[in-house]
Amino acid sequence: MRRILLFIATNLAVMLLLTIVVKLFGIDTYTYRNGGINLQGLLVMSAVLGFGGSFISLAMSKWIAKSQTGARVIDSPANATEAWLVATVRKQADAAGIGMPEVAVYDAPEMNAFATGMNRNSALVAVSTGLLQQMNRDEVEAVLAHEVSHVANGDMVTMGLIQGVVNTFVIFLARVIGAVVDRAISGNREGGSGPAYFLIVIVLQLVLGVLASIIVMAFSRWREFRADAGGARLAGREKMINALARLSGNHGENTLPKAIQAFGISGGDLRKLFSSHPPIEERIAALRAGTTR
Repeated sequence: MRRILLFIATNLAVMLLLTIVVKLFGIDTYTYRNGGINLQGLLVMSAVLGFGGSFISLAMSKWIAKSQTGARVIDSPANATEAWLVATVRKQADAAGIGMPEVAVYDAPEMNAFATGMNRNSALVAVSTGLLQQMNRDEVEAVLAHEVSHVANGDMVTMGLIQGVVNTFVIFLARVIGAVVDRAISGNREGGSGPAYFLIVIVLQLVLGVLASIIVMAFSRWREFRADAGGARLAGREKMINALARLSGNHGENTLPKAIQAFGISGGDLRKLFSSHPPIEERIAALRAGTTR
């Protein structure tokens, strides 16, 4: 099951690019000093690159979502269903106190939806054609409310901040460990100065970045309970429960691209620490108990 958050796919690519740019232009030279690494300077550079990569990914999230799913934004509703979608999202956005998101439909057989965007007042809410075909309007309304709640809760920005912190430590540790490994392999007492070190850092950033995503995914799972509770407030608890129950029978292959699967509503597999969504059974139980975990 592929559960890779936008910030794990795009973010790793952006961090890799920034690392190469930093190396090519010698920007990282001030992080080294005679006898080893300047840890204070390295931490500052790591924070700049880490948060930079995260927020570049966040800024690109709507564009990536549209391009990878082929989502068509509803500028002028072409039929009654599209008009209802726009009107429902508008009503929910007003109730949640956020700006009107863009509403889009993308072609996919499974029941799914996602929300993304840089901030609460400039978001995108998209639903699959499979969801519109297989759910009744009460259930679709609940799914839309769930996604609007993600936007209202500021989940995208909060996730960006968490990813920025994670990135900072990944970049910092990759360079510290890389210098130690380079020193052991090359015999260079200072370490961190040769091409081998650069390659070691790239590999360590990718490996540590994937492992650190466990932290981001834990937040992602928690935010699903909050979005379910918000969806219940906007659309009604029974509608939200019924929508999740319908999703539990969503056996089709998830065709959302890997980069944005974590922004969808479909349930995940808790057996994997990299799952972005908790089991639907737990989400229904939390709604019935009136808790958000």
